[in-house]
Amino acid sequence: MTLSSSLSAGVAGLQANATRLAVISDNIANSSTPGYRRADVDFSALVIPGSENTYSAGGVTARSFREVAASGTLVASSNATDLAISGQGFLPVTDVSAVDEPAASRPFKLVPTGGFQRNADGYLTTRSDLALMGWPTNGDGTLSTTVIRDSGADLQPIRVTPFLTNTEPTTAGDLVVNVPANDTTAGSAGAPYTTVIEYFDGVGASQQLSAVFTPTVPATGRSDTWTLEFFDSAGDPTVSIATIGLQFDSSRTGQGTLATVTPGAGTTYNAATGRAVINVDGGPIDFFIGGPGIPGGLTQIQSGFAPVAVSVNGAPAGRLASLEVDSDGFLRGVYDSGTSISLFRIPVVDVPNAQALKAEDGQAFSLTPEAGRPFLYDANTGPAGAVEGFALQESTVDVARELTGLIQTQRAYSSNATVVQTVDEMLQETTNLKR
Repeated sequence: MTLSSSLSAGVAGLQANATRLAVISDNIANSSTPGYRRADVDFSALVIPGSENTYSAGGVTARSFREVAASGTLVASSNATDLAISGQGFLPVTDVSAVDEPAASRPFKLVPTGGFQRNADGYLTTRSDLALMGWPTNGDGTLSTTVIRDSGADLQPIRVTPFLTNTEPTTAGDLVVNVPANDTTAGSAGAPYTTVIEYFDGVGASQQLSAVFTPTVPATGRSDTWTLEFFDSAGDPTVSIATIGLQFDSSRTGQGTLATVTPGAGTTYNAATGRAVINVDGGPIDFFIGGPGIPGGLTQIQSGFAPVAVSVNGAPAGRLASLEVDSDGFLRGVYDSGTSISLFRIPVVDVPNAQALKAEDGQAFSLTPEAGRPFLYDANTGPAGAVEGFALQESTVDVARELTGLIQTQRAYSSNATVVQTVDEMLQETTNLKR
């Protein structure tokens, strides 16, 4: 009967607009929620076949969905570990309650942005109890192992203890010095010259390596020969630990450059690279000193003794002062010693069909079969966007648009209520005909 179909259509209209009202209410409530993805409703008409002379109202159905693939505007924050994806992709997270569980048992979730802070246990978490995940690095940014890219099996909850310390032992340096040419002529005093190099041992302690240049004084003429000895404060500072013989070319073409390098005890020398390895108490240090045909090394020019470029890598032991994240997704620890090392790499996760992700609490999303298999990209590679620190992604809700929809929904609901009321009155009239 057409009256009953009209009643059903009116009730369906009430239900559909009630659904739309719920969606609008959620959007407005989360208009200031970072990373929130706006929800919407798709109305679909239902058709019920009627006879030639009658029309049956089918009504309407409403299906809600979320605009997961949309991106909110990035806004600056004052916290270095407030993170947002600039472009496509998500950050991998898991529940804080599951950080100690095996990878196979941990929920694998995705967020477009998050205000991460270290909790009492050192994990980087949001206030909605989601823990950020990443791959541990070796300090230089390289991953410790080959990782699986199409699942989160190798991801670890990022934990940075507040008392984390760092030592960076010295392994290499430059020893570029000019020695005075006249000191190798007959009759000169033959006094040695010393330059002291600070280096750092395996426990971050400061040590001193003394490089002593002693000229060879001939009976006549000029020898252009020097002996380079090293003395280490970490052992017996009076005992030479390494010796190198140096012969310079004082000809017009040589112009005081190295002609011959003769490694002695405690030293190895690579003539192709101009580097000499000195075995100090804490381990070997690879120094660049130059060599025949290699520019920029030791020289013998008629001027004073001059340490031109004397430097080493390494740093003393330091405590963690702060954290920072670069656009490539590297989480770095900054230490009070002035050094910065890579601790974790945060991948950017992408899926073939982001619209099919399932919305979870805390602006997170979980995988579904319809979303497809995830892939964990390095930030700024392929379709993946950059990881931005000191930034949060705003909600994708436009309040003005929602208020307009709210007015439309109210009117549509009221109109459908009028339809139901009218049908009810007409049915009452039909009932009265029997009296």
